[in-house]
Amino acid sequence: MSADFLPLFDLDGTLIDSAPDLAGAANDLRASHGLPPLPLAALRPMVGAGARGMVGVAFGVTPEQPEFEALKQAFLDRYAERLLVDTRVFEAVAPLLDALDAAGRPWGIVTNKAMRFAAPIVAGLGLDRRAAVVIAGDTTAHAKPHPEPLLEAARRLGVAPAACAYVGDDLRDMQAGRAAGMATLAAAWGYLGQGEPVAAWGADHVMDHPGQLLNWLQLA
Repeated sequence: MSADFLPLFDLDGTLIDSAPDLAGAANDLRASHGLPPLPLAALRPMVGAGARGMVGVAFGVTPEQPEFEALKQAFLDRYAERLLVDTRVFEAVAPLLDALDAAGRPWGIVTNKAMRFAAPIVAGLGLDRRAAVVIAGDTTAHAKPHPEPLLEAARRLGVAPAACAYVGDDLRDMQAGRAAGMATLAAAWGYLGQGEPVAAWGADHVMDHPGQLLNWLQLA
């Protein structure tokens, strides 16, 4: 652990609980196809996989199937209409961000969410005035697990990648962080996907609660 790291956060499932709105968009689309809604518990784990994951679990289709692209676009159109209906900063994350701000510790957001969705959500939740940098899935030529978004965040912060710690709730977050040469911290309160368990991701540290990051950073 170190008092010197600058934390970079994934967005969905790490800083914010966006599952209700993403699941709502998926169920809206299912309803338009005459299908009953799926429970949030069935949709929540796939939030980290974005539109691909949500369409996959909602309709049982993969990107290779011909109907996938139309369903994906229809899903995104519905999601754009309800970005902030039920999406909130995780209750336990709010005091973490307050403590970082109070300590004068810059922090940033690196998400695979396209900026057209990420920007209004970050602004709507008041995080745009607080985050030192916001990198979206289309800010650079590559998205996570490629390290480029994280490297771009470090460049904009004016620090070496090794001075950053990346916090995320998906295996791809840990892969991106390692590839960027950053410390990696797994957010076990997040969505986690349906693949390997979080303990198998190879993170430098697994956190069950956001407040543990303050201990890791020696701020508590």
